[in-house]
Parts: sequence; structure tokens; C-alpha cells
Amino acid sequence: MNPKYDAILIVAFGGPEKRDDVLPFLENVTRGRRIPRERLLEVAEHYYHFDGVSPHNAQVRALMAALEVDLKSNGVDLPIYWGNRNWHPMLSDTMQQMHDDGVKNALGLVLAAYSSYSSCRQYRENVEAAQQHVGDSAACVDKIRVFYNHPKFIEASADRVGEALKQIAEAKRESAQIAFTAHSIPMTMAAGCDYAQQLNETCRLIAEQLGIGNDRWQLVYQSRSGRPTDPWLDPDICDHCRTAKSNGVEDLVIMPVGFLSDHIEVLFDLDDEAHEVCEEIGMNMVRASTVGTHPTFVTMLRELLEERLDSSREKLAIGNFGPSHDLCPADCCPLRTGS
Repeated sequence: MNPKYDAILIVAFGGPEKRDDVLPFLENVTRGRRIPRERLLEVAEHYYHFDGVSPHNAQVRALMAALEVDLKSNGVDLPIYWGNRNWHPMLSDTMQQMHDDGVKNALGLVLAAYSSYSSCRQYRENVEAAQQHVGDSAACVDKIRVFYNHPKFIEASADRVGEALKQIAEAKRESAQIAFTAHSIPMTMAAGCDYAQQLNETCRLIAEQLGIGNDRWQLVYQSRSGRPTDPWLDPDICDHCRTAKSNGVEDLVIMPVGFLSDHIEVLFDLDDEAHEVCEEIGMNMVRASTVGTHPTFVTMLRELLEERLDSSREKLAIGNFGPSHDLCPADCCPLRTGS
């Protein structure tokens, strides 16, 4: 074991836990992005639909509890801290707590599987800002690599898709289509990172593990925001549902492969909006769960941490691209919004 690490820091997006949190939370999310106030209020309604409570924080707590058990049962006894980008516990407060507890070097586990500015570089910037808030004696944080092609991430994701497929009548299961969804990002941002390539690889690997041919799945996007005039990754999931129906698809499994837990964007954009479209056009929709606290996914997180604790461990990855880097290059995933 590498003795230099004395803690684990989970870094996440964050979410409101009551109605009064919603607008301050969204203001944090959109700060500096020139999002019109009316758009902010529109998105707020998504949260009010669930009484202002995002399941995100509760899901992170559940994942932390599962990971702590798995780590300790495998001889890894490190304290786990948790800080969010946009809502409490805020990353700067957590970094201060780590300093007060005497933490010097932590392994940073960002809850995102893919590389983009929003899902990788921005989190590193958030950690750096939190370190600056604490000062020169703040803990060092080394980020764990992205894991879109880790065999256990693929296995857990495939298991979720398989569970969803079982909800379709056996006689129709072989003709059911799979729509893998991920958060859309601006095309200018996508051009500076491997986000879309990595997502396509994850989808391909999941389909391959399930024996699903390339003609039965497609990567689509959801949760688009920003100015309508700016091009973002598409097609949108609702547009895809209508197209699939016009092409004769009767059963559609939607798998939010770009997300790790069933938070508000999954619940509202898929379980509400996409489901409403499918009901309107007469197509059967089944939504697969995210990996969440799937035991295989939790084991994968522990193995990623062990990679950094013990440099002799093999870095596992399958498919065409091999394991991602531990140390991000200086020009990795730049912020490019087109605005």
C-alpha cells in the first residue's frame, strides 16, 4: 500500500434538499454562464415537481456507506470525505474540515465516468479553488482516472439494461431497442474532449456484453440547456422516441448511461418527459436504472482507489482505448462554450 494517502475525497455535483434550496442551488450551478432568469425559473419547476428535494445527496450518502464497507472488508482503512460543487456539503467546507483533521494527501474520487470540461476539468478546478480557500496547508488531492471502459462499470451497466429488458414480454424482447442517454454539452465543448467518443465506447461495450447488435442501440442526449441558437450534442431523447416509433419500434429501453445515480435530471427528463412522449405516441418505454450502488460498481470504485494505493496493481480497461491517464494534461478538456 502507498502510505502517502491518508484520506479519500468524494467530489460530486450536489443537489437541493428542500424547496428553499432550489434557486440558490441553481444560481450556483449557472454562475458565470449568462443563463436567462426565466430559464432558471423553468428548471426550478423541475425540482419543485419533486417538492424541491433532489435525491442526489441521499444517493451519494448511500454510495459512501457501501464503499466504506467494501473498502474496510478489503483492508483499506481510510476516512471518506465528501464535498459538492454546487450545494452543501460544499467542497471548500470539506477541504477545511480535512485540513482541521490533519489530512495531508487525499485520493479524489469524482463521481463522473467520462471526460469533458463539466465532468472532469471543472471538478479539478473546483478542488483547486477549495484548496486556495483553505490556504497553503490544504490537503493535496490526486484525482482517480475516468472509468467509462472499466470492465466492472460495463458489467454493472449491462446488468441494469438486462433487468430492464426482462420487463418486456419475452416474445418482443429481441426486437426491443436501447436508447443510451447522456447529458448533452455544447458542440464547441465536445470538440475539445473525448466525451462523445467515450460514451459511444461504453454503449458499444454494454451492447456487446448483452449480445445486442449495433442496429438495436443508439446514443442520444438529454437535459440540454443554454441558448437555443448554440449547437449541442444531439439527437434529444424525446426526438429519438418519435423517430423510433415512426421506424416501427414498439418497445424502447432507455438507459441513462451518462449518469451514475437516478437524480432529478433522470427522473424529470426521462421518467416524466420522455415517458409522456412515449405514452402519446403509443410506444412501450422501460427506463433502466443507473449503476447507483450496484455491488459490482462499488467494487470497481474500490479497485480504482487500490490502483493508486498500490502501483503494482493492473489498471483494468476493455475495448479500444485502454485505461485513461491518472494525471490530466494541462490542455485536457478546455472550456469551450461558443458563447
